[in-house]
Amino acid sequence: MTRVDVREKVLAANAAAAAELRRRFAAQGTLVVNLISSPGSGKTTLLEATVRGLAPRLRLGAIEGDIATERDAERLRRLGIPAHQILTGGACHLDARQVRDALAARDFGALDILFIENVGNLICPTSYDLGEDFKAVLLSVTEGEDKPFKYPAIFSRAAATVITKADLLPHVAFRLDEAREQVAALNPECRLLVLSATTGQGMAEWEQLLMESLDRKRSAAAR
Repeated sequence: MTRVDVREKVLAANAAAAAELRRRFAAQGTLVVNLISSPGSGKTTLLEATVRGLAPRLRLGAIEGDIATERDAERLRRLGIPAHQILTGGACHLDARQVRDALAARDFGALDILFIENVGNLICPTSYDLGEDFKAVLLSVTEGEDKPFKYPAIFSRAAATVITKADLLPHVAFRLDEAREQVAALNPECRLLVLSATTGQGMAEWEQLLMESLDRKRSAAAR
């Protein structure tokens, strides 16, 4: 059996599990967002700020993916939402079967939005459908504006690109206009947001994107 055959079988099995999850989330009316980025871009910090802004109005939950430690899930549980940690033991991405098992392992209850924080990596998670409604790719201003063209697959597929740590823009050599141009060239339909979870800059726009996406999903289900 060739390596290509093995990969095709793995992706086919993942696609079947993702389709099962998508049907489940549709029946429950749960919006699912798959967060992808390099390590240290601020995924968990963004989720903490999102919980503070939306938890009073919405039922939120999170699945956290990391190679080791429960730290990210613990940070979110301290804010009062259900969060389950998937430890990959070295794997550089989550797959749909892991998400399915996480949902079985923990009682999340009825959720309005489920966030899946993928393992920190801009390459491996791109190919794996997790049953999500959309992918959001994070790019921090400390990483450099050249990332979209260096990692085109995820920036081409993500429905939202979130520029994080915007409060540091005055202190780093990050050319925001160039990042915008690269994202637009790769994915003209992508929504680009510039925010700082630390200062709150741009958080209202991020929360609005989530609310609009949730409303669209529920409207579609009601038809």
